[in-house]
Amino acid sequence: MKAVTWQGRQDMQVVEVPDPVIEEPTDVVVEITSTGLCGSDLHLYDPLTPFMTAGDVVGHEPMGIVREVGSAVQTLQAGDRVVVPFNISCGSCWMCDRGLFSQCETTQNRDSGTGASLFGYSKLYGQVPGGQAELLRVPFGDALPIKVPHGAPDDRFLFLSDVLPTAWQAVEYADVEDGGTLLVIGAGPIGDMATRIGLHRGLKVITVDSVRERLARVHGRGAETIDHTEVDGIGDRVRELTDGRGADAVIDAVGMEAHGSPVAEAAQKALALLPKKVQEKMMLNVGSDRLAALMSGIDAVRRGGTISISGVYGAPTDPLPMFQLFDKQVQIRMGQANVHRWSDDILALLDQEEDVLGVESFATHHLPLDDAPEAYRKFRDKEDGMVKVVFTP
Repeated sequence: MKAVTWQGRQDMQVVEVPDPVIEEPTDVVVEITSTGLCGSDLHLYDPLTPFMTAGDVVGHEPMGIVREVGSAVQTLQAGDRVVVPFNISCGSCWMCDRGLFSQCETTQNRDSGTGASLFGYSKLYGQVPGGQAELLRVPFGDALPIKVPHGAPDDRFLFLSDVLPTAWQAVEYADVEDGGTLLVIGAGPIGDMATRIGLHRGLKVITVDSVRERLARVHGRGAETIDHTEVDGIGDRVRELTDGRGADAVIDAVGMEAHGSPVAEAAQKALALLPKKVQEKMMLNVGSDRLAALMSGIDAVRRGGTISISGVYGAPTDPLPMFQLFDKQVQIRMGQANVHRWSDDILALLDQEEDVLGVESFATHHLPLDDAPEAYRKFRDKEDGMVKVVFTP
């Protein structure tokens, strides 16, 4: 089968790899009909390359048709249409029973000290072959895949794999009271969808970015927007819009590669010059992230407010302004999305006749799988109005 594979820093290639097969009686094999390109995939493109191995199949936002089922699978059969969550959870361990599917104890990666395994996401998270491919082996067939109805286009349900639950959890963790103000930093796929969810809930949403096309998209949905390159400080502008108080909650939808962190950016680039094993040890023990987005959020949130982090961070030595956080009495919530924790609530919206979150027009680009290498580059460089890419194998 064809699959998108990591072959080196900033080197994605579509190559032929062996077809997946049933390995456990609880497995299913899914023929992929649509699969997304996520902002988190760019972290594998660069800078998380020390944890990748040439030939790794990437991607964690797939859906498709079940083609094979293991002998122990009872709830699915060939021909069923399913969305595959990005985190691999058994559905029955202590963590899963508490809705913490991204911390599943069955698939936790104890050697690397990380949570549940993820599809297509490096040896830090299990080195499980991903979903930017023609076929995908999916474990826990009775618990992991989300069955969806036939009929509607893939885009109606595809984003249930990652974008929707990640944005949904970010808004849930923000916990803004009715009519309150939510600041979303970043208008990429997650920030855009979090903006839509916040607006759907009746919140005042202010969204920050610097890419004109992205700001236009969220403005068109009803958000107030801030181009951070045109203001002296995000916090000052937010306070102007909130009676001098600041946002009730902030969602950081940017993460480790924020613009405006020149020292950390230089350190990340310098790391690439070191041997791979040294890079790995440095990133696990003394690395630092670009924190400009998070620092802006800490400044812009009101006293007693909440910061919800959905952007990925990965360094162990990030400095934080603890005095400011303590003095402002800020709450912080974060983490990988627990997809199944929110999937029923999200499906209730997706099953409505009206496309209330605009998911069917959410993707800006639909491309064949063969175009993946160039799409990775364009998405990283924010070219061609690219906000969300969906590949069709």
